[in-house]
Amino acid sequence: MSQKTDEIGSYLNSPEKQGWLYKRTLIIVVISQIFGGAGLAAGVTVGALLAQDMLGTDSYAGIPAALLTLGSAGAAMLVGRLSQRFGRRAGLAAGFLAGGIGAIGVIVAAVDRNILLLFASLLVYGAGTATNLQARYAGTDLAKPNQRATAVSIAMVSTTFGAVAGPNLVDVMGRFAESLGIPALAGPFILGAAAFILAGLVLLCLLRPDPYVVAKAIAAAQKKEQNQSAQMASPTRGNANRGIIVGATVMILTQIVMVAIMTMTPVHMMHHGHGLSEVGLVIGIHIGAMYLPSLLTGVLVDKIGRTAMAYASGGILLAAALLAALAPADSMLLLIAALALLGLGWNFGLISGTALIVDATDLSTRAKTQGTIDVLIALAGASGGALSGMVVASSSYATLSFAGGVLSLLLIPVVIWSRSNSKAEQSENLPM
Repeated sequence: MSQKTDEIGSYLNSPEKQGWLYKRTLIIVVISQIFGGAGLAAGVTVGALLAQDMLGTDSYAGIPAALLTLGSAGAAMLVGRLSQRFGRRAGLAAGFLAGGIGAIGVIVAAVDRNILLLFASLLVYGAGTATNLQARYAGTDLAKPNQRATAVSIAMVSTTFGAVAGPNLVDVMGRFAESLGIPALAGPFILGAAAFILAGLVLLCLLRPDPYVVAKAIAAAQKKEQNQSAQMASPTRGNANRGIIVGATVMILTQIVMVAIMTMTPVHMMHHGHGLSEVGLVIGIHIGAMYLPSLLTGVLVDKIGRTAMAYASGGILLAAALLAALAPADSMLLLIAALALLGLGWNFGLISGTALIVDATDLSTRAKTQGTIDVLIALAGASGGALSGMVVASSSYATLSFAGGVLSLLLIPVVIWSRSNSKAEQSENLPM
């Protein structure tokens, strides 16, 4: 215990060591996210198709996405609380390892044609999805305020490598699964199991010292030394609460729209004669658009502001929804464009919303607050996934997409409310 305390203490008065640990943390997070992205892609690509095959109906094809996000919700809270108490290393490693166990359960369920086991395993598998998102916070713990969005973006862009490769390996993993006597649609979950477990092991073995533990120790020492001087004062409670509300709302709305449209796109495509390889291509490009622009997005969020990028998110999601609704079902080009825009709009919303949350929270409660907000994001995604299948079954894919466009417009009044309240508070605080 003393050795660990001494190790953390060595960072308190050394900006050079803090900078070194910040960079090292980003490298480790990047490695884990490459594996985590591959694990994430399996459920996204074939989850709905596997449920459709086992249940024999489209009406419940959105259930896998709902279960994944419900599992993600529970895991987000647990990962957040573990991280708050023991550090990012314990929380993130536990989440990824649980996701790997869930993927193994999905494979067993597909072999046995066991629906209950499939649903239970998808819930557990959702832990990997939650952890993949939670990992974006690890890079911000030691980042300066003008580096936070960029740190988030570095973590996210590394997910691209695995996340784009995953959907494009659907056919390969399907053939590999069949050679083992496993249904082809369960093949991507073999990749998912290995990827999540490797991501967890990377963090468990390498994320030392823990950046969140070090950041809390630095903050506590600075507050004590400066007697909570004006330089170290936290944002006012009103500003902090408003930042949390706006950041959470931006991420929740973008998650609902993205999950709902993305979930039913593979089913929509299969109904109109597209094959698994074409589905994999569209979803692969979509996931690439979710993560690949992150480096540029992070710089833009840090340079031109959180709220400006939230506005951009709403506009891009609206364009994606309209294009998905109006595109002919046999047009691969337009479907690719719609899903790419959908991913880009989600990317803008997630990074700007995450930066708002980090700005508005204190280190003493930050991880727990982040976990709670990710619960709400996951539940929002679960709602979008569950309702998407029912909307398409009772109406059409176009109706679902139009509804997503309407929801995306709600981002604009939320951000306007935030800015108007902030200006009003600033004017009240001006000296007479």
